Amino acid sequence: MSKGLTSRSEDYSQWYNELVTKADLAEHSSVRGCMVIKPYGYSIWEKIQAVLDQKFKDTGHSNAYFPLFIPKSFFSKEASHVDGFATECAVVTHYRLKNDGNGNIIVDEDAKLEEELIVRPTSETIIWNTYRGWIQSYRDLPILVNQWANVVRWEMRTRLFLRTTEFLWQEGHTAHATSEEAVAEATQMLHVYADFAENWMAMPVVKGTKTANERFAGALDTLCIEALMQDGKALQAGTSHFLGQNFAKAFDVKFTSKEGKLEHVWATSWGVSTRLMGALIMAHSDDQGLVLPPKLAPIQVVIVPIYKGDEELAKISAEVEKITIALKAKGISVKYDNRDTQRPGFKFAEYELKGVPVRLAFGGRDLENNTIEMARRDTRTKETVSREGIADVIEKLLEDIQANIYKKAFDYRTEMTTEVNSYDEFKKVLAEKGGFISAHWDGTSETETKIKEDTKATIRCIPLDNKKEEGVCMVTGKPSQERVLFALAY
Repeated sequence: MSKGLTSRSEDYSQWYNELVTKADLAEHSSVRGCMVIKPYGYSIWEKIQAVLDQKFKDTGHSNAYFPLFIPKSFFSKEASHVDGFATECAVVTHYRLKNDGNGNIIVDEDAKLEEELIVRPTSETIIWNTYRGWIQSYRDLPILVNQWANVVRWEMRTRLFLRTTEFLWQEGHTAHATSEEAVAEATQMLHVYADFAENWMAMPVVKGTKTANERFAGALDTLCIEALMQDGKALQAGTSHFLGQNFAKAFDVKFTSKEGKLEHVWATSWGVSTRLMGALIMAHSDDQGLVLPPKLAPIQVVIVPIYKGDEELAKISAEVEKITIALKAKGISVKYDNRDTQRPGFKFAEYELKGVPVRLAFGGRDLENNTIEMARRDTRTKETVSREGIADVIEKLLEDIQANIYKKAFDYRTEMTTEVNSYDEFKKVLAEKGGFISAHWDGTSETETKIKEDTKATIRCIPLDNKKEEGVCMVTGKPSQERVLFALAY
């Protein structure tokens, strides 16, 4: 199988685009700006979804579903929120088509909606309008709801998984009696996301707070996890928002407290999307194709027979069945590729491209010697091992691969994180090295905007584990108490 991938060093963007399509993850749709997630890509998303869904349920949340369409008037109730999404909204104005008499289908001008409907870019408005009917007393709180859904944000420049007009995500929306409970909820969900990113995606992240300029529209505070991709750019992998009482006040959602007082509810929202697929690809993959962490790989082990004649294949297949049963008993997903339409070399290249963590090759000599060839995708090394206890060996190997993929990404991030103390040094590192840049900032929106206009770099976050450090802003020389993290970003 000829992969023909552009190398990362030659053109990282082209490498990414080719890999997404050649590894059968997704393709561009005939609908402008939208994508088709193909079965192999969707199976990875399903694994992401399953793990996160269980984590949400383990922290007390339940799933629900709310309408795709939101009355336009709902958006006008929370001014900062609508300002944040106004330029990205798709608007439904009519509800019927008709034949114009010449064989053409046109919009029926007499079927105009009394009020336009917005195709949801996010669901705060429709959900808080709904919560008004659910909440009367402190006994109704907290409400801990998550929704798995699709959303639409009209994009001019799209890129598979990273930025498309329609994408898949989950959005949590919770309601609380006190600000302390809401802040604790937003913080808890940030840690859920970070745990998933590091322990399932094998992707180290920085947990932090967004600046006011980068905050979610309508939020009082936005927490985030930021990851570093192999081209030295940052990617926001998840966000959790403390919304205060903004949406409760906009939609008049009040409750009677234990003390008998009428108060507005406190809110959070939090979400991750199919953007995680892009992060997974860019954080680990190489010039030969995908490198998938075993915990998220749809196929963890593939077995390829190498044989001469049907009789030898039958003997190999009988032994493979024993291995397959042993692996599945350990919860390991395995595929036996005994297609006679492709040669072993083609299959090896195919599964390397698709990032299958472990490949087993089983030939006639292995039958005689009670051995099997075992190759690991992360290091592209192989060895011949005994078939005795092979399931235990592979179980341990998958753990090693998961840990090694994380360590490689962590070491890269460490190498690509630089402290600077002057604006000239900042611009030099940004141009020549990239990555995360830790620098002092004076805390003003004006300075943040100037840096972005000068360099295109943004403050990715103020890390939660920041140590206090006296310093001066690299641009203005004004006092600063801590460093923040800058980067070019997706």
